[in-house]
Amino acid sequence: MSDTTERMGGPSRKMTLTTKILIGMVAGLIVGVLANTINSGFVNDYVINGLFHMIGTAFVNALKMLVVPLVVFSLLTGVFGISDVRLLGRVGGKAFGLYIATTAIAIAVAITIALVVGPGVGFNMEGVDTSGVTAAEAPSVWMVFANIVPTNPVAALASGEMLQIIFYVIVIGIAGLMLGDASAPFVKACEYMNDLMMKVVEIVMAFAPIGVFCLIARVFAQQGIDLFIPVLAYVATLTGALFLHLFVTLMLMLKMLTGLNPFTFMQKIRPAQIFAFSTASSNATIPVTYRSVTERMGVDNSIASFSVPFGATINMDGTAIMQGVATVFLANVYGIDLGLGGYLTVIAMAVLASIGTAGVPGVGLVMLTMVLTQVGLPIEGIALILGVDRLMDMIRTAVNITGDAVVTTIVAKSEGKIDLSIYNDPEAGMLDEDLSIDPAAEGRLAGIATQHG
Repeated sequence: MSDTTERMGGPSRKMTLTTKILIGMVAGLIVGVLANTINSGFVNDYVINGLFHMIGTAFVNALKMLVVPLVVFSLLTGVFGISDVRLLGRVGGKAFGLYIATTAIAIAVAITIALVVGPGVGFNMEGVDTSGVTAAEAPSVWMVFANIVPTNPVAALASGEMLQIIFYVIVIGIAGLMLGDASAPFVKACEYMNDLMMKVVEIVMAFAPIGVFCLIARVFAQQGIDLFIPVLAYVATLTGALFLHLFVTLMLMLKMLTGLNPFTFMQKIRPAQIFAFSTASSNATIPVTYRSVTERMGVDNSIASFSVPFGATINMDGTAIMQGVATVFLANVYGIDLGLGGYLTVIAMAVLASIGTAGVPGVGLVMLTMVLTQVGLPIEGIALILGVDRLMDMIRTAVNITGDAVVTTIVAKSEGKIDLSIYNDPEAGMLDEDLSIDPAAEGRLAGIATQHG
């Protein structure tokens, strides 16, 4: 190494994957807005809805491909790592209570902000198509909990029913603990499969900058900026409420209940937030969220393997905020005073619906129809916010997964299951982008395969 290089602080560092993803997101936004402005038939058909749609969909599919096997094997190793069924129950109780509490706080704050700002007052309904919106049936609280038990575990695994998968895997893990030493080979196999799936996560994430670029470019090419103008007050209120919950409520909870540095937390959860924003799916982001809280923050697998997929299923802070703001907005549009009882009903319905609702794109609108039906607001009013919901869904999904990570960290800290040296190390868990295969190891594996062939 030359003296000049040493004087300049050593060799230049490679650009991190997070930085590349951020560049891809910004570039996608710019390209998408330009494509929307130009509005070329060729570009829309063959680039935006052709090439970009293909790459973006393939990337999201790759993320979803990881979810079920990652949850199964990480949760099994987590249960075996806890080795105490009572501790598992305590962790589950804490996580469930915190998730429900954050959702209730989120929608209560959102309704308060919306009532103060008053979006929708004096809104002009002329020219708005309010046809074709149908209501979803509100779930029964009894059936929500009854359906956690799968009638067919294979079907639950195939369809990605996360609550059913979590229940079934925990039962398998408990049964394995009860068998004692006989389960040792199975435990070792699960640990290997968990490590294997984390390596697959690294492979998929290596293509993240391209996938994020295509996803963001297509969204902005289709939506544009003009859609925001008629419902600007709604968008501004919703965005403000989401950011308030993200940067104030959740960070205060983290600081008060753990004493950990919120700025460190936000820095380390950023890759998962970017993925959530790009995919608008909490479930698709599970592998990235899980990796962030375990390898970047030092949360033990025994906590993260349960809390992260559990939160992706029942924690809907961002969606609850949308429902609160949208309800106030539509009540103002139609000139209906819901009163205290109506808003309390909105809070209760949002919390209940979040328990049994999948973390997939667009689910917030389905939940909103339940809420509007319960308080007597016309569900046709959803048509007013349909145009901007995709972009709002992206923001609220980022809020959702941040809540998942916050609760996971709080539970881990309360159980002494977090490595603070990893949490406080800014370099800990940085993705190793060297995906090359060791030739010596490759040769040894080929020899083993030949022996058993």
